[in-house]
Amino acid sequence: MQLNFSGGLDPYFAAHAVVRASGGSRKIEFSHDGETWLAKLYYQSSGIQHPGVRLPTGTEWDLDTVREFRVKVMRRGDEDEPGQQSFNAHLRPRWKGMRVERSDGETQELALPPGMREGVNIHVTGSNIRPTRYLPLLRAAARALDLNPDYFTKPDNSSTVRDAERYVRLLEDSSGPVHARDGPIAKLGHLLENDRSGYRKVVQNDTDGEGNDVPGYYHTVTLGPGRVSEAWPNHELPKEIKHYRVRHAESLDEDNPLRHPKVGASYQVNRWDGSLGVTDDDLARLERELDEAVHSVLREAGIPLDPPGGDGSPPYQPDPYFPATIGEHVEPPKLNLAELESEQEHVVIRELAKTGGVSPVEGEVIEYLLADGGTSSAADIAEEHGRHVGSVRRALRRMDDLIDRQYGEVALASNHIAEMLHSAVSELRDASSRLSEATGEALLSATRGLDETTSALRTWLAAHDCETDSRGQAVKKLRLGEFDPAGKYGYAEVISELRKGLRYWTDAGRDPAAFKHATVLFRRTDRRKRQAIDAAQLLELRGG
Repeated sequence: MQLNFSGGLDPYFAAHAVVRASGGSRKIEFSHDGETWLAKLYYQSSGIQHPGVRLPTGTEWDLDTVREFRVKVMRRGDEDEPGQQSFNAHLRPRWKGMRVERSDGETQELALPPGMREGVNIHVTGSNIRPTRYLPLLRAAARALDLNPDYFTKPDNSSTVRDAERYVRLLEDSSGPVHARDGPIAKLGHLLENDRSGYRKVVQNDTDGEGNDVPGYYHTVTLGPGRVSEAWPNHELPKEIKHYRVRHAESLDEDNPLRHPKVGASYQVNRWDGSLGVTDDDLARLERELDEAVHSVLREAGIPLDPPGGDGSPPYQPDPYFPATIGEHVEPPKLNLAELESEQEHVVIRELAKTGGVSPVEGEVIEYLLADGGTSSAADIAEEHGRHVGSVRRALRRMDDLIDRQYGEVALASNHIAEMLHSAVSELRDASSRLSEATGEALLSATRGLDETTSALRTWLAAHDCETDSRGQAVKKLRLGEFDPAGKYGYAEVISELRKGLRYWTDAGRDPAAFKHATVLFRRTDRRKRQAIDAAQLLELRGG
């Protein structure tokens, strides 16, 4: 985490005085919450340019050099055999107008957080310590090192968390459902991904760095805030869900924790425009979201959150920092990926099965997006098919559940939706081809030898995607497209076109009743859903 304190440079000068009095560094042992910790204060060189005798802010500077300081805090060895419960706090001075040396030898002014004129920045990195414990441990270490702990009591609002992870360690024989090709990690990426809306990245690597086949070696899905909220509606923080193993894990003893994989959730600060502060509420939220993500992924994979009773053994592997039980936990939010998958399938089925099916423009949009591997826009699709861009935009609005639209770009909402549409469109295209052939043959057989009125009828029926009975003797469905109810002719436009078709039908010597039994499908431009009315009813209502 990045901690900013704008109360002045007193913490920096105090660290300098302690190091100077201690001969370059100071070590101390201290207790905190019943635990024994070791702290070491030392210094390092700095790329900050010496300010001279006075800072640009007016503060006197009587030090010959500019140094930076570090506080290394770690658990005492007899309480932490692996020695991995520790953190390092890197303390750097900050003042308005300070300049730092770049890698090319030139200097540049370093921008400070808003509102800061003088203060210190502390970059804290650590492991195996709960997020809420870093600040209290830093203050306890400062007190033991003869630094005033009050210096580190109130971080500025500009302080942020940069990284965090919470994990459990599963037995290697129990973790398969997590990283399986149809498991929660793969499905999170598959159901929530598309290339242009939000952020997601899926990695499924079953080969270690030396080319060995290691199932579940490194499987991750990274989701930005928009995608995260689809999986967990009460979450916002971008996350990476991961299943991973150390290299050469199979060569380790079974009782060695490192042989067994971790399932974790980590905060991904670079995947959003926001930030997470370091208040108690912020850190509690961070811990809650990460824990809930891990718990819900485990539950989705069918792994019990609580160890089974009786003779059953828990599916978790203990390590020095994880006792092989989930412990106390609030019921995690439901991560029902089957429900999300079903919901997306329902969206596709509903769109394709809506009264009258998709319009020609909608069909062109779908096929374009299925074929397109890059950025698309309404203008791109319109140009490709010779359509007016307004018609394409109206089609996109009608397909909101299938389409992601932002910043003028459009994409299918997920890979799962794309795959379903590809399959459905292929089937519909084949069925349409078969239907057209059957209809054409039936009409040709029924009308062969008649006068030129037959040609006009056949042209009109084809233009309106007519479906007939198996003998071509009666019309089953007619699609009359879209009309604008606010236009010059309004609703009458539909009835006028229908009358034209009826005239062609009767002029060709056909039974009017066989035409009037048809279902007429059309859509108003101001409504999403198509309308379906019997031809006879429509003609009767409008004086036909």
